[in-house]
Amino acid sequence: MPQLSPPAASAADTPRPPLSPAPVLSRRDSVVQELRRAVVRGTLRPGDKLTEVNLSETLAVSRPTIREALNQLAQEGLLVQEPYRGLRVASLEPSQILDIARTRQALDMLAVDAILEDDGGRRMTAVQECWAEYSRWENDPDPLTRHEAHVAFHRGLWAASENSMLLRMWPVTEAHLTIALAQDQAIRSDPARASVVHHHLIDALQSRDRDLIEKAFTVHTIDSARELVSIIEGKDNA
Repeated sequence: MPQLSPPAASAADTPRPPLSPAPVLSRRDSVVQELRRAVVRGTLRPGDKLTEVNLSETLAVSRPTIREALNQLAQEGLLVQEPYRGLRVASLEPSQILDIARTRQALDMLAVDAILEDDGGRRMTAVQECWAEYSRWENDPDPLTRHEAHVAFHRGLWAASENSMLLRMWPVTEAHLTIALAQDQAIRSDPARASVVHHHLIDALQSRDRDLIEKAFTVHTIDSARELVSIIEGKDNA
């Protein structure tokens, strides 16, 4: 069972901020959001086990509400149900990180094709609006704020495509993206690199050159995943 208050810090371990009580309104959604935030911040880490009792006490929410939130996150893939052992935060093996990256690349390009098909420019305008919002927060000192801006930008790309199936798939995609970004954040926090990659991405999108856009997404998604896997495997072999 994970400690929900910050454990003692060591030289190799940054403090893990505590969870916050969930707001009264929309309690299930508030719990879902708080648990996502905990994963991003490192309060809950891949492999950590969760129990209704502990979360109910910590978040000041009823156990049935906690159960609903946990079930939703399990369906999305952020949590994993283990037989006879309960729920734990999902973790990603190197091969899974690459699988997610390749799948995201294909889905992102599906959204791009739909955006480029719109000769009137409405969909590209929506992309530019998403970029403007992302730009407000990309260099924020809070890793959670940067994460939420990053996720919102990519969801915005899918929304701009006006492809209803992409949006239906987004919750599962976001769950896996959150896990991957949390692992990335823990291993190699590099906001400057992320900013450069995203600036290249929006420049490519605004060019409307599909080949250039695909190359930019490859750098953003596939190459980034490969770099992360290389770091993980290097640590495992050290």
